[in-house]
Amino acid sequence: MNNKLIISQTQIENLIFTVRGVQVMLDRDLAEMYEVETRAVNQAVKRNVERFPKEYCFQLTEKEAENLTKVQSLSSVSRSQIVILNDKRGQNIKYLPHVFTEQGVAMLSAVLRSDVAIKVSIQIMNAFVQLRKIVQNNQLVYSRLDKVEQKQFETDQKIEQVFKALEGNTIPTQGVH
Repeated sequence: MNNKLIISQTQIENLIFTVRGVQVMLDRDLAEMYEVETRAVNQAVKRNVERFPKEYCFQLTEKEAENLTKVQSLSSVSRSQIVILNDKRGQNIKYLPHVFTEQGVAMLSAVLRSDVAIKVSIQIMNAFVQLRKIVQNNQLVYSRLDKVEQKQFETDQKIEQVFKALEGNTIPTQGVH
């Protein structure tokens, strides 16, 4: 087994981003892990377009690519990787990256048909599963926090009613229990 295939869970998790409300990985990052060129990944998708519905793979908009660049602090997607110089016409052509959801990554390993793709995809699937668990745990914490905040709000309202009653020397007939 190639030493390059030993990719830590954390390294993979750092390459998973949320775009359009789903967790995705960039074509460039996948290509690097699969030890192929980015264009090979995108060509495999084009040759097998029926296997990659928009829920599995989609191309970023310019704004999404710029936002992702900001999020990554220019680590994985730099402007030079998004803009490719066209020597024939002397114009710059925007190359907007493709991103793959968890299902798209699984499908990609099937169409690339290499041992590296299979092994790396297993690692990536494990990272997606781990991140999903983290998100679920956080949702439970946020739900509990919302309940505590609601209870605190209700208590604050009751205390405010008590203070108003004391200031006006009246006792409220409802709302304070």
